[in-house]
Amino acid sequence: MSPIVGAAALIFGSWLVELGQGNQLQMTFPDQGIAITGTIHVDAYDADKNGGWTVVPARDGVANRLAIVDPRGDAQLYILFLAEGDWLEMRVEHRTRQFFPGTVSFDGTVTFPENSWTCKTIPPVSERVLPFVWGRCDSTLNDSIFAPEEDLALAIIGSDVQLRSMPGTSDEGKTSGKTYRLSFSGAIDNPASSVWRFSLQRHYFQSRWVPYYAPLDRRRVPRAPTGWMSWNTYFDKATAEDNLAEARLGKKYFQPFGMEFWSIESWQGNSDQLPVSHFSNMNLETNERQFPLGMKQLADDIRALGFRPGLWMAPYGTGNQQFYEEHKDWFLHDAEGNAISSWNGRWSLDPTVPEALDHLRDIFRVASGQWGYEFFKIDGMSGPSISYMAHLYERPDVRACFHDPTVPNPFERTVAAFREGIGEDRVFLACQGHLTGPEARYADAARIGADIVGANQPVHWEGVLGQAARTINQVFVNNIVFYTDPDTLLVSDLPIEQARVSAVIVSLPGQLLFTGDKLATLTPEKIRLIQQTLPVADIRPTNLYPRFEMLDVWDLKVGKNFGSWDVVALFNWDTEEKRVGVDFCELGLPPDTRAVAREFWTGEFHDNLTGRLETSVPPRAVRLFALHAKSDHPWFLTSDRHLTQGAVDLNALAWDGSDGVLTGKAAVVGGYPTALRFYVPEGFSAQKADGGTLTTEEEGRVAVVTLLADETSEQSFTLTFDHP
Repeated sequence: MSPIVGAAALIFGSWLVELGQGNQLQMTFPDQGIAITGTIHVDAYDADKNGGWTVVPARDGVANRLAIVDPRGDAQLYILFLAEGDWLEMRVEHRTRQFFPGTVSFDGTVTFPENSWTCKTIPPVSERVLPFVWGRCDSTLNDSIFAPEEDLALAIIGSDVQLRSMPGTSDEGKTSGKTYRLSFSGAIDNPASSVWRFSLQRHYFQSRWVPYYAPLDRRRVPRAPTGWMSWNTYFDKATAEDNLAEARLGKKYFQPFGMEFWSIESWQGNSDQLPVSHFSNMNLETNERQFPLGMKQLADDIRALGFRPGLWMAPYGTGNQQFYEEHKDWFLHDAEGNAISSWNGRWSLDPTVPEALDHLRDIFRVASGQWGYEFFKIDGMSGPSISYMAHLYERPDVRACFHDPTVPNPFERTVAAFREGIGEDRVFLACQGHLTGPEARYADAARIGADIVGANQPVHWEGVLGQAARTINQVFVNNIVFYTDPDTLLVSDLPIEQARVSAVIVSLPGQLLFTGDKLATLTPEKIRLIQQTLPVADIRPTNLYPRFEMLDVWDLKVGKNFGSWDVVALFNWDTEEKRVGVDFCELGLPPDTRAVAREFWTGEFHDNLTGRLETSVPPRAVRLFALHAKSDHPWFLTSDRHLTQGAVDLNALAWDGSDGVLTGKAAVVGGYPTALRFYVPEGFSAQKADGGTLTTEEEGRVAVVTLLADETSEQSFTLTFDHP
C-alpha cells in the first residue's frame, strides 16, 4: 500500500483516512496492512461543468468530515466519518438538508492478506443456496473478504457494494494476489442508500464459533484426505486379507484418480464383537485371528500397494479387565468406587492423571512411529451425548471424580496428547469432532455427523439426508479450520439416483471423502461415480456462517485464469418428482446474464437461459448442471472427468478468432477417456480435433472432444471451427 499525498489526513478510531488529489480517498487500517483506495465521483447538477464535483478538506474546521464542492465552488455535501474501534462508517450528507438528486460512487481497490477470498459474513433472514468457490471467483452477493491465517474478515455493508477479485489465480486454484476491486454507489437524496460501513472483524471464527481456532495446516494436509475404510460393510469382521483384497481393487479402480489412504478398523484383540466399550482400546492388543501377521506388517503391505495406511482407535477407555486392574488409578470412579463407563470403555480414562496421558502418547508413538500408520481416526470424542468424552468430562458430577478436579481443560489435554503421540507429519481425524472444541486446534479433519449406517445394516436414504443436514450446518468451516467429514460415501446398496445425491453431498463442497463398499460388488456405473469424485477439489465455503434448514440448491463457482462458471446442484429431498429451480440473482450472477447449461448425468441441455435455471428432478435425486455465461464464440461447457466439471482437469483454454481455433490442455487419467464438451454458437460448426476424437451433439450445438492417453498426463488439444 502506498500513502496518498494530499490535503487531509484524519484519524477515526483505528482507521486513517487520507484525501489526495483528484478525489482520491484512502482508508487504511495500518496495524493489519489493509487499505481501501479509490476515487469518489459525484453526479449531480452541473456535474459536466468546470471539472465536476470535488472532494476537499472541511472548510469549517469540523474534524470528522470532508466537504464535496459543486462546479461553482460551493460546499454542498459532506462525507461524514464515524468510527469506533475496528469499524468505520462513511456517509454522504446534504448541507442543511438540501434534497437535490444525484449519485455518489466509489471505484477502487482493497488490499488484504494473502490467501484470502471474497465471501459473505452477514446472513440474510432466509436463503435457498449453499455456495462454494474453487479458485478466485466472485458473486454479486458477497459482502466480505476473509483471510484464514489471520482469522480476519472485512465486511463492507451498504448500497450497491461490489467486491471482485483481481487477476492472480494459478491453474491449481491457489490465490497469489491480494488486491480486490471495490465499487459502491448510492443516491445522495436518500440517506439510507448513501451510507457505508467498513467493519474489520478480528478473530472472526474464534470469537463466534471456534474458540480454539487455528488455520488448517496445509503443509501436512494440502488437500482433503481420500480413502477407503472397512467398517460400513464389513463392520467388525474384516481381516487383514479382506482389507488387502479390497486395496488391490482400490489400486486398480481408484488410486489412478487420486485416492490416498487405506484405513483399518476394528483390529483390537477383542474387537470382532460390539459394543466398542468392550474392546481392548488402550493396550495395542491385536486380534490375532483376524490380523495374524500383526499391524506393522499390514501397514507395510498397504504401503506396498501405493496407499498410505490408516488406523481407527478409540483410546478413551478399555473393556480389558486385566489392563484396568493393572492401571486402576488411571480410570474414573464415582464416590462409591464404582467404575464410570462410556461409549469408549467399561472403564473410562481420567484425563487428569499424568501417567495416563503419557500412556496415550506412547501408544500413538508406537502406532505411528513403529507400525507406520499415517492417518488416525480417533473415535468417541465429541458426539451428541454423555457417552462421548467431551460431554462426559464436562459434567460436574464426573469432574468431581477426577484425580485433579482443578484441571480447567481436561478434554483438551487428551486431544493434545493424541497430536503429540501421532506426530506433526500424520493426519488426525477427530470422530466425532466439534468445531466448538479443541479438536479445531489439533485435528486435520472432523466427523461432523453420525454413522451413515447402523451396525450390520445397509445404508438407507435417512443416512444420506443426515449427511446433507450436517454438511449444510457445518461446512462453513471446511478447508479453513479442518476438513469436514460427513461420513462414508456408500453407493452399493443405494439406487443410482440416491448414490449420486450422496456423491454430490460429499464431493461438491470439497469435504474429506472415504468410500467403504465391497468393491467387487460395485457396478461399472457406480465405480465410475466414485472415480468422478476423486480427487477432492480445493473448494472453500463462501457463506461463512452456519445454516439450520435443508437447502435444495448448492452452487460451486469455479474460477480459472481463462474463465469462470457455476456448477449448480438442484436437490429433491422429497418422495415425489418436482420442479426445482434457482434464479440467477440467487447465484450471485448479474441479472442480465444469458447462459448455457448441461446436466452431468442426463445430458439435459439449455442453450439460451435468461434469469433462471429450472428442471424436473426425480424423487430423492439431484441434477448437476454446468452453467456458463453465453459466449459469442465456441467455448468450454463441461467435462465428464469429475463432478466439478472442469475444475480438476481443464488447465488451459484459449480462442483464436482469426483462425477459428480453440486450444487447451487437460489432465487425463491413463487408460480412462475424458470427454470435454464445448458450446458451439449459431454460425459456427466444429470441423476437426487434433489430440482427441471429435463428435457432436444437440444438432451441432455441442462439440465433444474425447481425450485418451496410456499414462496419466496433461494432454493438449486443438479444435477447429468454420466460422463467420
